[in-house]
Amino acid sequence: MGADVRQIADGIHLVHGSHTNWVILGEGDAVTLIDTGYPGDRKQLLESLAAVGSAPEAVTAVLLTHAHNDHLGSAEYLRSTYGTPVLAHPAEVPHARREFLQQVTVGDVLGNAWRPGVLPWLVHVLRVGGAQQHPVGAPEAFPVADGRLDLPGRPVPVHTPGHTDGHCVFHVPEAGVVISGDALVSGHMTSRIEGPQLLPDMFHHERARAVASLDLIERLDAEVLLPGHGPVHRGSVRAAAQHARERAV
Repeated sequence: MGADVRQIADGIHLVHGSHTNWVILGEGDAVTLIDTGYPGDRKQLLESLAAVGSAPEAVTAVLLTHAHNDHLGSAEYLRSTYGTPVLAHPAEVPHARREFLQQVTVGDVLGNAWRPGVLPWLVHVLRVGGAQQHPVGAPEAFPVADGRLDLPGRPVPVHTPGHTDGHCVFHVPEAGVVISGDALVSGHMTSRIEGPQLLPDMFHHERARAVASLDLIERLDAEVLLPGHGPVHRGSVRAAAQHARERAV
């Protein structure tokens, strides 16, 4: 299956991988790549760069919303092959190095195997290399006090802990876009509902903090949500965060 690349606004593309999304922010042929999908999504990742007129050599940086395997998949490949900096929130840097792992365990998955969608999701994860570890050899912390990052697209990181300690969403104010990673999604194989929601509880390192981080997303002025899982959501991001909180109670 080829890359599913959707233009959201000038210089902003959402790419649907095998089950995880990534975002390309472009200025000319230089791009910022936000997340990289599963390890098995690499061909689609490279195709998506070509589809927007770029190439792996032109990726100024990989920005991680967080360091789970389905978002980290090709980050180390780009770093080691092309010298691409891999940037994350300071709290997420040791997670990207795999000094520790804040990710759903096999026991958690087996304990939830009775839920609709969990076993098909697990089969998919194994097929696309989601159980493999691909730590980033030298991840770097982006500055947390400077607002906009000096990268193509000029995204503004917002620390939204809970899913992992260093999870961040990225706000592109001029375009009215929030790139939300797994802090707020619009669908998932293991969820029976559609639209703005938190991922099922087993995926969060600290669910209470994940719920609390919806308050931070609610404050962002945006009309387009680009989630880590599910389709683009158009409409007030504030209302989307409120709706997810109501569903999480």
